[in-house]
Amino acid sequence: MTLLNKWHAKNIRTGILLIGFMMLIAAGCKRADKTSQYTIGFSQCIGSDLWRRTMLDEMRMELSLHPDAQFIYADADGNSSKQVEQVKKMLDDGVDLLIISPNEAQPLTGIVEQTYNKGIPVIVIDRKTSSALYTAYVGADNYQIGKMAGEYAGALLKGRGNVVEVMGLPGSSPAIERDRGFSDGLRKYTDINITDRIYGDWLKDSAKKQLTRIAPVIKNADVIFAHNDVMALGTREVLDKFKIHGTKVLGVDALPGHGGGLQMVASKTINASMLYPTGGKEAIMTAFRILNKESFARENLLQSVVIDSANVQLMKMQWSKISSQQKDIERQRSLLTEQREVYNSQQLVLNVIVMSLVLAIVFGGLAFYWLMENRKINKSLEAKNNEILQQRNQLIEMSAKAEVATEAKLQFFTNISHEFRTPLTLILSPVEDMMSNEKLNLVAGKSLKLIHKNVYRLLRLVNQLIEYRKIEYDKQQINVSPNNIVEFAREIITSFQENAQKRNISLSLVSDEQQIIVWYDVNLLDKVFFNIIANALKFTSDNGRIQVSFKNRDDNSVDIAIQDNGIGMEPQDTAHVFEQFYQAENSSSGGSGLGLALSKEIVSLHHGSIEVRSKKWEGTTFTINLLLGNDHFGQTLHEHINTKQTDLEERAKIYVTDLAAPVTLTDEGQIFGTPREQSILIIEDNKDLLNYLCEKLGTTYEIFTADNGTSGLNETFERVPDLIISDVVLPGMSGKTLTVKLKTDVRTSHIPIILLTAQGSVEQQIDGITCMADAYIVKPFNFDYLLATVKNLIKSRATLKEHFTSDVSKSTVPVSKALDKKFLNDFAGIVEQNLANENFSVDEICKLIGVSRIQLYRKVKALLGCSISDYILNRRLKKAKYLLMNEGYPISEITYMVGFSTPNYFSTVFKAKYGCTPSEYKRKQQHS
Repeated sequence: MTLLNKWHAKNIRTGILLIGFMMLIAAGCKRADKTSQYTIGFSQCIGSDLWRRTMLDEMRMELSLHPDAQFIYADADGNSSKQVEQVKKMLDDGVDLLIISPNEAQPLTGIVEQTYNKGIPVIVIDRKTSSALYTAYVGADNYQIGKMAGEYAGALLKGRGNVVEVMGLPGSSPAIERDRGFSDGLRKYTDINITDRIYGDWLKDSAKKQLTRIAPVIKNADVIFAHNDVMALGTREVLDKFKIHGTKVLGVDALPGHGGGLQMVASKTINASMLYPTGGKEAIMTAFRILNKESFARENLLQSVVIDSANVQLMKMQWSKISSQQKDIERQRSLLTEQREVYNSQQLVLNVIVMSLVLAIVFGGLAFYWLMENRKINKSLEAKNNEILQQRNQLIEMSAKAEVATEAKLQFFTNISHEFRTPLTLILSPVEDMMSNEKLNLVAGKSLKLIHKNVYRLLRLVNQLIEYRKIEYDKQQINVSPNNIVEFAREIITSFQENAQKRNISLSLVSDEQQIIVWYDVNLLDKVFFNIIANALKFTSDNGRIQVSFKNRDDNSVDIAIQDNGIGMEPQDTAHVFEQFYQAENSSSGGSGLGLALSKEIVSLHHGSIEVRSKKWEGTTFTINLLLGNDHFGQTLHEHINTKQTDLEERAKIYVTDLAAPVTLTDEGQIFGTPREQSILIIEDNKDLLNYLCEKLGTTYEIFTADNGTSGLNETFERVPDLIISDVVLPGMSGKTLTVKLKTDVRTSHIPIILLTAQGSVEQQIDGITCMADAYIVKPFNFDYLLATVKNLIKSRATLKEHFTSDVSKSTVPVSKALDKKFLNDFAGIVEQNLANENFSVDEICKLIGVSRIQLYRKVKALLGCSISDYILNRRLKKAKYLLMNEGYPISEITYMVGFSTPNYFSTVFKAKYGCTPSEYKRKQQHS
């Protein structure tokens, strides 16, 4: 048998096996379909139109065995970007498994990895991506196909001749693998030469162009191997063009159908074609193995066979038979579908009839039941309706009484607020008279200024309460008139210029137009400007900036923006800033929470709006929008436009006076005089009250100050005062929180704390004492009572020191605080254990107790009234005295037992303390 005949025999057997598998599929073997509701997506991009159609036909043949599976198909037509978008859409549609035939490896790697990482199985056909993140691979071995072509060409030429190779796209993996396999297949035929290699880019026209360029070479070629049947067809056309006969043409694909490789071989257009299986059937089979949780091969390499004149007719017959059987299967599926629809419709009708009968019986019974129940309910509802009518009449009566009582309370509130003005006036006028008296100013000028400032502050609060009552409950009518609002704002700004200049704050007005006529009530709208500008000055640091700007808008209105670069507000405070009585948590403003609420009500009466924008530590901007013209007020208000504006300077006083610098009452004698024995830390955010307490307590004690809870905590750790006086409501940290922190810290737990607060209810006082405060004093307080409390607490602490330092036994120390007692017990125990150690140092105590050296010194000084070294020496001498009196040790041994280095040194120290030497003391005790 010749070499070529052996080749035919071998490959025909392989071909028959492949056809056998395809026959099994076409025959529709009745294997169990375990999954029927799966959705499979297939994105195709590579190969010729015929190759892609063949792959799709194979998939549909296999899918015919799974009639309930849903198949989504998309063809990207060689465009990688389009293929990525198609896969994304399939993922959005919710596929259970993705089959992809990637056009290029790198561009498709990302979307394949993303699909795999989502837990969706991915089957890659023909070409792999640049990543190993896929579930299975199905494809032919391009190297083996190339090698098969080389071996077939060698057998065809009987080991001698010239060969030309027409390769695919440069750099593509199929072209590289087929070329390498073809070379290896010809390697054993030493007399066969590959005279030239060209690239046809998988296209017929490109192959023809390149072959025409090397026409002299192909004239001497015995075999031309093209990497696909399309380029093989182009090769035959070039050979016919140049009338070259006898040259064998080999291709790759051997696809069935019109224009496929099988037809080319049968018509002898090409001599042979290497069967390149599409893998469509195998991909579907692998897909259902994966979805049904069955075992499957991750790498599925498909076998190939050479198709030539010896077996082409058999292959065509098998494919025709498969196609015919596939059509029979599809026809049968169509009939089954029709029968299933008929069955489903009949089943539906039967179900509807049965359900209707059941529902009729059920509804009939329910109707009768509810008829009886309805009679009972109607009787019950009638009784309840009568009861509700009686309750409604009672509520109407009670509401009328409550309305009368509320009105009476509001009227009392208004009257008492008006009454406040009379005593305030009687206080203010005499104070101003005394302030103008030079002699009184020399004696009590600072105190008079403090009274004057706080009288105006109280007057401002009373005015705000009265105005708010008028607007909120009396529905106050406003008296508007046309005025130049720019000049109006400039006059108000002038009232604040002196205060701004003292703090080097730039307070300016900016407007493109010097005259903007707006209808407004001059005696109401000024309060809005006064409130906002006063707040801006209050919350802007020295050397800051405040700007009032005007801007006309296209909607026939004007925007007035008041902007500062002060401390700003947190978002949660900005959201509630216009609510009545609202104050930011830990705010140090000391306001009533009515100013901005009143401002918003006044702007609303003018049919305008007010907004705020703020960022912490970057500043705040209030924007007021007022409509131009007077149409928005209505005819009723137009009748009251004649009104007299009160004196601006008098109205400004109640706002400007509150911005004055705190009255300083510091006693110069405290600064330049002798140091005080005890120290007090005062934590208060109101500058006037802080200065007042400093002045009054500074005559007796050394004073330290802090204006917020955080700095107060730091000052306590730094100064370790003998006593702390703190307000409860503080910025940064409340006084109660501060007390808990200090009383639970071993460094500061011994310090007495007095809380001052306006929260005077019994529950609030109990809460303050529960926070471990030593005293809780309600504002307004009597200073003598505060001073007596301070003296008593400091005296108690001094008594504690005397008891502790005078007693030998640490177990009898009368310590009132558990944390202080623990500290003193630990400290005394450490000292007692180390009395015999002459090298014992303070650093060892710090390490054992767990505090710093300076904190240990301060703590011991505060609790014991002596230094650490004095305490240790005193303990050693007392123990020595005890040993001399009660034990029979020699003096030299006692010397080392109490930590002294030499008996002479011990004798010297003992005599300095007790007036006699150790030996003299021992003799006295023995004779007594």
